[in-house]
Amino acid sequence: MTEMFGGNRLVAHTGARYPILQAPMTWIARAQLTAAVSAAGGLGIMETSSVDLGITRREFEAIRAATDRPFGVNLPILFLRQNEEMERAIIDWVIEHGVRFVTTSAGNPRRHVEQLKEAGVIVYHAVPTLDAALKAEDAGVDGLIVEGAESGGIRNQEEVNSFVLLQAVRERVDLPIVAAGGIVDGRGMAAAMALGADGIAMGTRFVASVESPVHQNYKEAIVDAGADGTMMLPRPPRAKFRTLKTRAALAAAANEEAVAPPRNLIDGLYIEGDVENTMGTAGQSSALIHEVKAVQSIVEETVQGFWREIERLAAMRPAAEHKRNHP
Repeated sequence: MTEMFGGNRLVAHTGARYPILQAPMTWIARAQLTAAVSAAGGLGIMETSSVDLGITRREFEAIRAATDRPFGVNLPILFLRQNEEMERAIIDWVIEHGVRFVTTSAGNPRRHVEQLKEAGVIVYHAVPTLDAALKAEDAGVDGLIVEGAESGGIRNQEEVNSFVLLQAVRERVDLPIVAAGGIVDGRGMAAAMALGADGIAMGTRFVASVESPVHQNYKEAIVDAGADGTMMLPRPPRAKFRTLKTRAALAAAANEEAVAPPRNLIDGLYIEGDVENTMGTAGQSSALIHEVKAVQSIVEETVQGFWREIERLAAMRPAAEHKRNHP
């Protein structure tokens, strides 16, 4: 099925059928979800934010046992730097086990890109600004994941939405671009491609999937969130994060000291499903998600919707030419 996207640089780099990546969300992007995305034709990206080589080994082997399709690994530089011995061990392990595609995030990719590329690993770096994109290009990465302010989780203080950010980066950089933030389907994929992307990454859409390991309450909270269902909160010292608009999030925004601190996300939200007393991350794209679906359906419908939009746009050309020739 790769012929559907012949000449696509992301497909060439990943070996996936489609230029669709799954975001490497902490705890969530492990074997169950990552393997499902890769098996469906996208590229699952396994997270390593726990900085625990034992967990990395376990999840990696579980993915390999579940699918023979390619998948990637994310290296969150900021988290890894907290334990330099473990950082070296995980990088060495990734290389030794033949990982062919890596995404880096939350830091300067120059720290690892030379070692990874010398080992034949393709490296894409996640960037929230044009300046970061230019620095990543200078560091020698193979591609960029350009993440607009619509996305969930930890965000850059300087917010730039995808519609502008993608065009600004494409204007200055010739590397392959993966668009992230605000995309849940084929319409969003077609729009991202029109703005200069070679592919897309989806996070919130895959959180609200059957194979996502989080509690059903969290998935339903994403489905129920409207256009104003998320909010931004400060994450000292230099970042922000986008969360669902829950009781705990609203209290934090109001700086209500009397409110008990939100419960731990993994135990309280992901496992027990306590939505209101936690601050579960979600992108603005949650407003476009209306149902919890199987990963296979999400990927297939995204590809079908993409080509449907391309055909719709292509159909405008003859009509426009006829109008010019027959005023």
